[in-house]
Amino acid sequence: MMPVVESFEPWIGDAPKLLILGSMPGLRSLQQQCYYAHPRNAFWPILGALTGIDWSGDCAARRRQFERLPLALWDVLRACERAGSLDSAIVADSIRPNAIPELLERHPGIDCILFNGATAERLFRRHLAARIDPARRLELRRLPSTSPAHAGMRFEQKLAAWRAAFAGCGFLPAGSLSISVS
Repeated sequence: MMPVVESFEPWIGDAPKLLILGSMPGLRSLQQQCYYAHPRNAFWPILGALTGIDWSGDCAARRRQFERLPLALWDVLRACERAGSLDSAIVADSIRPNAIPELLERHPGIDCILFNGATAERLFRRHLAARIDPARRLELRRLPSTSPAHAGMRFEQKLAAWRAAFAGCGFLPAGSLSISVS
């Protein structure tokens, strides 16, 4: 039997307008209880380039800074069986999704969902999309995964795709999300 891994609570920013969904945190992120904790994951460098914020602090500092932005961050899966960190190792019949429809009800300002990789989008569409109120108009955009396992694309290419998605959701030019951190 494969080990069961469980995700953690979402990070909810100030009046979120955009939700970023991963599939399931990797082992390092789960151990540290911090999103995108692997040092080679491009998520925080990309978000830094888009917001003008230095995300190099510890997890608590990152969370404080994140919660001042109009963003939310979570994963599609609440739990699953998986050996290691790769999405390809997720056991399909063990999947338990997070309460994303309920999160969207609590935060009606969210009008755009960005998927951090193809697996996050596929899992959302398979397990959650039918539970979203069809009257709710959500922009759904799949982005290249920021995972170091997605090595077929250079950082600059990933950044360009994320920049275009943020702009398409009304969040750019770069720096428009900047906050003052004291």
